[in-house]
Amino acid sequence: MSDTKPHIYVAAGLILRPDGSLLLGQRPAGKPWEGWWELPGGKIEPGETVLQALARELQEELNIQVTQATPWVEYTHEYPKNIVHLMFCRVTGWEGTPESAENQALAWVHPDQPLPVSPLLPATEPPLRWLRLPTRYLLSSIENAEGLPAFLERLDAALADGVRLVQFREPAWQLRYTQGRSEHDASVSPRQKIFDSYGDLRHAFEQVLQRCRDHGAKCLVNSIHPESWWTEADGVHLRADDARYLLRQGSPRPVGMVGVSTHDADEIALARRLDADFAVLGHVLDTPSHPQRAGMGWQAFAECLRGAGLPVFALGGQSSETMNEAMTHGAHGIAGIRKLHS
Repeated sequence: MSDTKPHIYVAAGLILRPDGSLLLGQRPAGKPWEGWWELPGGKIEPGETVLQALARELQEELNIQVTQATPWVEYTHEYPKNIVHLMFCRVTGWEGTPESAENQALAWVHPDQPLPVSPLLPATEPPLRWLRLPTRYLLSSIENAEGLPAFLERLDAALADGVRLVQFREPAWQLRYTQGRSEHDASVSPRQKIFDSYGDLRHAFEQVLQRCRDHGAKCLVNSIHPESWWTEADGVHLRADDARYLLRQGSPRPVGMVGVSTHDADEIALARRLDADFAVLGHVLDTPSHPQRAGMGWQAFAECLRGAGLPVFALGGQSSETMNEAMTHGAHGIAGIRKLHS
């Protein structure tokens, strides 16, 4: 990005109705990008927090009083004449009926459907795409063939409850299979030992994928599993080391949806450089899967999200009871093995 262009800091609101519809406004005549559609909001004044600036701007621009808003994604976009740092926030509660103070056109749109208005400001396109991402992300925990029936029952319950994003992630099972295979076949190459797994594990993957298909849910495959499985599913969830390797090798972005596991702000930056759809950051709270390691806590989680540039799920100790807390600290939603559904 240019070092000579002015930097502008903006609070932008995604005003969302319960049915998922979103409010857009058309830029008025006489202003830059006249006639283009954008999210309501405006510049953050000195001394204001993001949410204070958002509330003021929406009062001035739309004559509504914000009663519920949470930070979401910090995103930077370079325009021909300036660099805009957008602090996107989700607005889910307000008083009054939105009406333009500058006689600009307003439109309620559904981000998951073809938009009835155009053109969109370039910086408005990413958040509309991110809104299609579910807010609950279930990770599998099958462990072995004997555990499959019980997991499928839990998966069915989660899908029936509305979970629409699932990751097939069985690292211990994958390693047990490849290690056992290598002991009996010395001719197998190291890559084959790691990535050429079938049998019971393959059957489990097919069962999970089919159930997701039946419910219209997306299923990603963890990158520890065979690369050929990634395109059978809806994409891949990369371990941080695998994301780092792809960037170092200059490999193309994997096909389909891409998620990345991260543990700090530097690894979130890796996900952004890879043009991932989202990242998962953790662990946030104490969790049975990491009994010897304390969670980073919500404050550290929020600090890691500064300038993230993409949606981030909170991982570690998450449940339906922590969703509001997670969103208050900037999370897109929550990820976990257990307790994601009622």
